[in-house]
Order: sequence, then C-alpha cells, then structure tokens
Amino acid sequence: MINKIIRRIKTILLEFEVMKLHFVGQIPSHHIRWFFYRLAGMKIGKGSTIHTGARFYNPTNIEIGEDSIIGEGAILDGRDKLIIGSHVDIATEVMIYNAEHDVRDPNFRTINAPVTIGDYVFIGPRAIILPGIKIMKGAVIGAGAVVTKDVPEYSIVGGVPARQIGERGIKDLNYKLGRAAWFR
Repeated sequence: MINKIIRRIKTILLEFEVMKLHFVGQIPSHHIRWFFYRLAGMKIGKGSTIHTGARFYNPTNIEIGEDSIIGEGAILDGRDKLIIGSHVDIATEVMIYNAEHDVRDPNFRTINAPVTIGDYVFIGPRAIILPGIKIMKGAVIGAGAVVTKDVPEYSIVGGVPARQIGERGIKDLNYKLGRAAWFR
C-alpha cells in the first residue's frame, strides 16, 4: 500500500515537471528553453537545438548529441533511454516513443524499450518511431513513416509500416546542420 502511494506521488511530480516543460517549450527563445531542458536533466550536446512546442516524457532519460536539430512539435519519450546522435535532423511533429501498451497482455501492461538514433540520421515530418528501435548511422526516415523495425546504416525507409525504399549514396557523411534558430 505504501509503495503504491509513493509510486503515485512520484508519477504526479513527474507529470508536473512535464507540464512545466510543455510551457517552457512555448518560450520563443532557444537559449532559455535549452537552459530549462538541461535543468530538467536532459543531456544536450553543443550546437544542438530543440525548436518550439516539443514535448517530453521523463526528460532525464533523453540524450542528444552535438549539432542536432529537433523540429517543432516533436515528442521525445524518455520513459526509457532515448539516445539521439550527433548531426541528426528530426523534422516537425516527429514522435519517438519508447513505451507502449502490450495489447496481448490481459492487464494491458506497458512495455518499455530504449530507442537509439545514430549520427547523421534524417527523420522526416510526422514520422513515428516505436519502442526498441535502432536507427543506424546515415539512415533516412521518410515523412509519415511508422518505424517498427531497426533501420540499417544509410538506408532510406518509408511507408506504414516503414520498409526500405532506397539507400543513401554518400557514405562519408561529415556535414554540419548549422546554428540554432534563436526564436524558433
């Protein structure tokens, strides 16, 4: 009984923190948002930016490498480990989840699994990445794709569920995404 009460209090406190970060996400200043996200426990590499309207579930498990961009309205799930590499471009309204309900379980329990996104990955607008997925270096996820399986290096995937539709021709990736948009 006591453990259940303690878990519930922890959940309420986390929900309150997530709500505060939602408000922070509307502040039209990259530097202010970045400060509060780091204060909440997110690890954000040098030169990376998170645009307005992003939402988080448990920010302490989210790690973003250097020179990465998270687009407007993105959802980053930190209920399990979420590691985003360097030079990653995540477009507008992308959803990355690492927790879901087990529809085969009679109690509809949750399943948590880490998500890893390698360096130089591009994820198109409104794509959905499901729990336990590994997206390897240089992969491209098409707009609106639902990624249900790991994505190999330099693959281009699209569709629902996502499947390989091509391969990235350039394998020696070394570009920089550019500076943060301060008021976006």
